[in-house]
Amino acid sequence: MKVEGSYTIHASRDHAWLLLIDPEVISKCISGCESLEEKEPGIYNITLKAGVGSIKGVFTGTIRLDNINEPEHYRMIVDCKGSPGFIRGEGSLDVIESGDGTIVNYVGDVSVGGTLASVGQRMIQATSKMMAGNFFAAIEAEAKAWQKAEENNEPYKAPKHGFFRNTIRQIKNKVTAQPY
Repeated sequence: MKVEGSYTIHASRDHAWLLLIDPEVISKCISGCESLEEKEPGIYNITLKAGVGSIKGVFTGTIRLDNINEPEHYRMIVDCKGSPGFIRGEGSLDVIESGDGTIVNYVGDVSVGGTLASVGQRMIQATSKMMAGNFFAAIEAEAKAWQKAEENNEPYKAPKHGFFRNTIRQIKNKVTAQPY
């Protein structure tokens, strides 16, 4: 299954890049991420609670970043297994400087198996799109928190994340981005 999209982060490309490669930030921004630990440079062990529809479970596996061209591009390879099946994927992020921030284009192929695959392609596609949107909304919230701290000369205060908060952020970002 192919997944792709684009998201604008209102921060400089260098700052957006730092957020997109920082394991601590990434672990907070992935909905359901219980842990993300560096195994060796560019390879991380992940534990993730995820599901599609009524099929949910805990997945463990690895995320590998390679083909890194800082601050423009990287490739990500994901391989996770859990009681409801497996998730494997490969994709890339392109980070492009823009007038009002940074555009992140992502494209990838994801395959799922086991009971998880029984829910159907459309449901998996919709869940993947929602999870990507929530991830980038959380990255945007991190960028705003850093900017606020810098502008006010205050210590950084991490925003709270979670499925519902990130979904609301995603909706707000879409509404405010619409021309009227």
